[in-house]
Parts: sequence; structure tokens; C-alpha cells
Amino acid sequence: MRGFRWPPPPDGGPRTWGPGPGGPRTGRPALPEPETELIATPHGVRLEQLLTGAGDPVTVFAHGLGNGIATTRPFGSGVTGRKLFFQFRGHGRSDAPPGPWSYLDLARDLRSIADLGGATRAFGASLGAGALCRLLAESPERFERLVLFLPAALDRPRGEVARARLTALFEAVESGDAAAVADVVQAELPPAVRNTPAGWAYLRQRLDQLLRDGLAPGLASLPEQAPLRDAGALAAVTAPALVIGCAGDDLHPVEVAEQLAAALPRATLHVYDRPGVLWTERADLRSRISAFLNE
Repeated sequence: MRGFRWPPPPDGGPRTWGPGPGGPRTGRPALPEPETELIATPHGVRLEQLLTGAGDPVTVFAHGLGNGIATTRPFGSGVTGRKLFFQFRGHGRSDAPPGPWSYLDLARDLRSIADLGGATRAFGASLGAGALCRLLAESPERFERLVLFLPAALDRPRGEVARARLTALFEAVESGDAAAVADVVQAELPPAVRNTPAGWAYLRQRLDQLLRDGLAPGLASLPEQAPLRDAGALAAVTAPALVIGCAGDDLHPVEVAEQLAAALPRATLHVYDRPGVLWTERADLRSRISAFLNE
């Protein structure tokens, strides 16, 4: 495999026709970013939100650390009803109140968007799965159906490898050096996708987002925290849940997904045999999520 390099080759970026962001020819997980709105919440933090779809039920989608609306939209492509995508504090155009922050703060963000939008179903990815678990520990009957994708931590902080990767991301974004950010972000891509037009397009989209919006300092301590003190707090959750993990994912150890599925009384666990499922198992993943939520 050719070594990673930045900037990309001349044909490596997204093609653009007309106004607005372009897209790759194939394979990018994130969709172009549409116009969003800022929502005032009861706890005084304005959060960026995108509402799509029509009718009931309503599903709220919570993203991972350093990600946002664009990277969670593909998960809802086959989900019926209205879909609420939002940015946690410190991401995108959402407010960044003085930190540091805890998973309780993130759970408040998630609860506010869900309550204001009337959501009865919830999806959480990575950090968003942790925030969802924190919310469920306090309000176990809040949602009717749950999907938790690649949970990163439950009752223990993230491991050393994950903390080192995230620290490198924070430092690279703070430096404003596109090459340094690209060097960290490219680890999100499966090796077979790197140095392909689709891979470069995804990388450019992620860099545009991170270098434009940055990462608020209040997020830096989250990798050292755990969403829950005791996973047993989830024993009262009554909703059916789908927990999705991946073998070989350093940022999202499969053991966390297994522990979470065991802690939720009505959970179904699905484990993919390799990471990068948005690239390698995209159709199956979207079908699995929509079939479960639409059931």
C-alpha cells in the first residue's frame, strides 16, 4: 500500500457541480451538510439541529466525539418518521459553555433535543452511546427502542490506545495544521480505502469540519471519564435495544459492546468481524438499524 501523504493528489478531492459542497464518486460515509438551526434548550445551551423526514415516530441521533450531524445522517437513511440530528456542545455551531464537561452534561444535551422534538427512539454512536447510557441510567423508560453503535466506554474510561489517539486529535486540531489533522484522521479509514478518491474525499470533508469548527477544550477530559459508575444502573431499562460492535476496533473495544448488551435486559448484540463497517458493511449496517428501529 502506498504511504499516506498530504495534500491529496489532484484528482483526490470531491467533485463539485454548482453551489454547495461536493461529494466523492463513491463510498464516503458522510453526506453533504444541509442548512441547520440553533435550538435553545432548558439548560441554557444552544444546540445545532437538523430535522429530516415526516410523521411519527421520531428518532434522535447522537454522534461521536469530533464528529457531528454529517457523520450520523447515513445511519438514519432507512429509518421511518422524523429524524433529529444534532451536535453536542463544543461541536459545530452548538454552544461551548465553560468546561470541563461530563457525560451528565452530554446526557442533558441529548435529553433536551429528544424532549423538545418528541423523540421516542434513540440512536447513539461512540460518545453518543455513552451519553445515551447516562440518560437511561436516570430515565430508564425514556425511549421505546434503542440502537447503540460502537460504544466506547461504559463503567470504565477509555483505554490507553484510545486516549492517545484522541489526545493526538485534540492537539492536531488545536495546532490548525491540516497535515497533522489528516495524519490522525486517516486512521478512521480502512487500509484498502486510503489513497483512493473516495478516501481522500472523506478525509477532506472531515478536515473541513474539524478545521472550521475546532474541538472545544471542554471535550478534552471526556476520554478519561466513564458514562456510568456501575453498568448495573441499566438493569431497569425496558426498551428493546440493538448493540453493535466491531472486532479489532481500538477506539471501540468489542468487550464494551458485549458488556453493554449484557447490562441491558432486552438487548440484541451484533458484532462485525472487522472495523470500518461504514465502508465494508454499509448496506448491511443501515438495513440492520432501520429494520430494528422500524419494527
